[in-house]
Amino acid sequence: MPADIPPKPSAATAALALADGTVMWGKGVGAEGTTLGEVCFNTSMTGYQEIMTDPSYAGQIVTFTFPHVGNVGTNEEDIETVTPAARGLILRRDITEPSNWRSDRHLDAWLKSHNLTGIAGLDTRRLTRRIRDGGAPAGAIGYAADGNVDVDALLETARGFPGLEGMDLAAEVSCRQPYDWDESLWTLGEGYGKQTSPRFNVVAMDFGAKRNILRCLADAGCAVTVVPADASADDILARKPDGVFLSNGPGDPAATGAYAVPTIRKLLQADVPLFGICLGHQMLARALGAATEKMHLGHRGANHPVKDLATGKVEITSQNHGFVVTRESLPGQNGKDGEFGGVSETHHSLFDSSLEGIRADAKRAFSVQYHPEASPGPRDSHYLFRRFTEMMAAG
Repeated sequence: MPADIPPKPSAATAALALADGTVMWGKGVGAEGTTLGEVCFNTSMTGYQEIMTDPSYAGQIVTFTFPHVGNVGTNEEDIETVTPAARGLILRRDITEPSNWRSDRHLDAWLKSHNLTGIAGLDTRRLTRRIRDGGAPAGAIGYAADGNVDVDALLETARGFPGLEGMDLAAEVSCRQPYDWDESLWTLGEGYGKQTSPRFNVVAMDFGAKRNILRCLADAGCAVTVVPADASADDILARKPDGVFLSNGPGDPAATGAYAVPTIRKLLQADVPLFGICLGHQMLARALGAATEKMHLGHRGANHPVKDLATGKVEITSQNHGFVVTRESLPGQNGKDGEFGGVSETHHSLFDSSLEGIRADAKRAFSVQYHPEASPGPRDSHYLFRRFTEMMAAG
């Protein structure tokens, strides 16, 4: 498509170029340079540091629809992984000066320390509507302090992005070696706790696990061993787990599933209790015989209503995903069970009716598409960690 390049304002030091030819000028934030990824938007009003460090954002540039970003600064505690996975960020206004007693560093300095590039001063409402109507586009941000941004080169960079469909990004963010986790939830005045008397031995397959999910497992009474995404079923079962957790993560579940789904199928055959979140949910669904597909624009925010079909209760949830399990593909939906029996839908979205949770009818396995650890977001869904421990306790 032909480029739509508006005149460069004199104060502009950065530009966002989309693969469709759209160019938007603004002010650079963070580190100078160029960054490339799928441009998505997140509607959360809080938690920008957790969002930027969520491994599920690998390969993506995050547009924040809330205009005041930076107001609580940054600190060394509110991170979901040590190395941020998001590729950049887009803001409506300049970064807000921090005003919070927990702040250690200005957001701009934090971005520079992680070599993250962003742009401020964009019409994020316009961009959000563009994503809503046309789907998440490929985009590139170029930032030069002297304002010398090569827009033509930026456009070519954006057009060269292959998209997330077919990408195995879990391999990029997964741990390389197994490790033990015992840190539990944060409390005011005490910081993070430590699990010293675990009741359950849980192995977590790391497709891009958020730290707060691991903390929730520890808080629920679990000694957690985190293993790489490509860990074998034999290795996992050799650790004699009471249950296996399938973590969140980025990318296309079909691509990651090429090596992870056979492992999960062996765990199902061994009848080990399984609990999946986000990518782990999609991976469990594929192992049970269901299919996944790319969504038009995905779900990213902290106010998504989800209905529990068993209780009728509505949970306000935190979400971050661009792929979804297709309801009609669930084994048993058309009168034909899969290898592991039927699969029931347990939760669905009240935004767009998409499938948000499943349960294997004949196996001890369940999963949800959303993020019950709520980092950032509401804590309506913490009960799911208790459900996992109850399943393990039942033997």
